[in-house]
Amino acid sequence: MYLRPDEVARELEKAGFTVDVVTHKAYGYRRGDNYVYVNREARLGRMALIIHPTLKDRSISYAEPASEMKTSDHYQQFPLYLGGLSGETHQHYGIPHGFSSRMALERFLTGLFGESQ
Repeated sequence: MYLRPDEVARELEKAGFTVDVVTHKAYGYRRGDNYVYVNREARLGRMALIIHPTLKDRSISYAEPASEMKTSDHYQQFPLYLGGLSGETHQHYGIPHGFSSRMALERFLTGLFGESQ
């Protein structure tokens, strides 16, 4: 069982992230130069935390991604995914992660973003 999106959001706030934007599909969180999204559609939590694609290689040291990528037009702070079929609408994308415990999420956040100030 994975942490639900609301549980991931609470842990981000404990780690010093602040809510930047709220849509019906995602919460955007910022801490300094770092930006992450909480995928509100992740009912079971497997893809609840979405990180910036440039952090993918570093993040693998702390947790395996839930899938290769997650696209959404709500991830405005992330780059556009330009692959796919021609004529397909381009959407922003990030790397999804799910966590089975708060401790695993805390370790991931600390490892990837450092201690909160």
